[in-house]
Amino acid sequence: MFVILSKIKIMLYTIYAESTPNPTTMKFVANKKLVNQSIEAKSPEEAKKINIAQKLFMFPFVENVFLSNNFISITKNRSVEWQDIAMQLREFILDFINNNKIEVLDHSKDISINSIKLKKKKASNSEIDNQIISLIDNYIKPAVESDGGAIEFHSFENGTVTVILKGSCSGCPSSQATLKNGVEQLLKDKIGEKVSEVIALNQ
Repeated sequence: MFVILSKIKIMLYTIYAESTPNPTTMKFVANKKLVNQSIEAKSPEEAKKINIAQKLFMFPFVENVFLSNNFISITKNRSVEWQDIAMQLREFILDFINNNKIEVLDHSKDISINSIKLKKKKASNSEIDNQIISLIDNYIKPAVESDGGAIEFHSFENGTVTVILKGSCSGCPSSQATLKNGVEQLLKDKIGEKVSEVIALNQ
């Protein structure tokens, strides 16, 4: 009796770097899903909850790490240029994800930056809230994610929609224009006079 053993080919990750509208942020895109939830670390302390972010913050020029779906957005400080570090970061990420599983520790219990402010308020206008959330999820989020960022609904009160920006969107010079010409205009068109403005909580 002969037993034929065949090797199971494991598909390794590949990574490519992609610029974003934020000149200080670069998006590193994988060929497979990396995480099931969006999560951000804005400091070495916050990075302790994500093993790859903790390693990335060992680079002295890293200021922010944002993970979502199949990409990692990294924001650098102004001490270096992307052409000097992009390849180094790409190779580091590639080596890490091909040899380690990305782990997010105690994310549900995480008390991150602005956590008190970022808690969603109990809304009295739940129907409008749901409408706003649906519009953001269907029309805005895909475009924002393609630029290495994320947008989340925070609250709606007295005509003002407050959102949270993450990843490349946080601190991006063009984010204000995106909020006014993109998000705000869409919500006004779809919902009407009930929406007067859109602001970002963390801008």
